[in-house]
Amino acid sequence: MYREEEGDDLQVSIYYLTAYSKKGEHLLNETLEASSDSEAKSAAVQRLEEESLSDMPSRLVRSEAGLVHFHP
Repeated sequence: MYREEEGDDLQVSIYYLTAYSKKGEHLLNETLEASSDSEAKSAAVQRLEEESLSDMPSRLVRSEAGLVHFHP
């Protein structure tokens, strides 16, 4: 996915953030857009903290296939 910004092409990837309960139920299932894995991970960690889900199992994956963050 590409997004134009002030005449420049900026590559933006789609990431999927999922948090689970200890029983495996989905507690959070959202998409994020970011220009790098590190930017996506920072946004995901912030989102988990906002929802008080930092200690729950979670994962962040890039749409082009790639695990970016995993918390068992």
